[in-house]
Amino acid sequence: MQQFFIVGIGSFLGGGLRYLISVFFNQKVNPDFPYATLSVNLFGCLLIGVLYGLFEKSLINNDWKLLLTTGLCGGFTTFSAFSIESLQLIKQGNLIAMLIYILISIVIGITLTYAGYLMTKSG
Repeated sequence: MQQFFIVGIGSFLGGGLRYLISVFFNQKVNPDFPYATLSVNLFGCLLIGVLYGLFEKSLINNDWKLLLTTGLCGGFTTFSAFSIESLQLIKQGNLIAMLIYILISIVIGITLTYAGYLMTKSG
């Protein structure tokens, strides 16, 4: 149960940070392009990569790993989880699996997003 709360705290912080970045970008930059989301996704990828490297060296314990990756990065952007899982497939030598994962995630994900949107438009 303690780990559940650790992840929850990290998610709260990550989601709050994502919100603040969105507010900043929407006030300072042209909102016709999703600069905030793009920035959050790219920074989240960099952050989870750094954290992953630190965890491989055993420099951070498991509670901190949960707080910072599953919690903070997960609340900040799920794209960071997608990117680290893709990296893990590459490290395992599963290049084909990684390409399939990326293709399905992007193409099917966007298709399902559009399908969900269409579901709300009928009737």
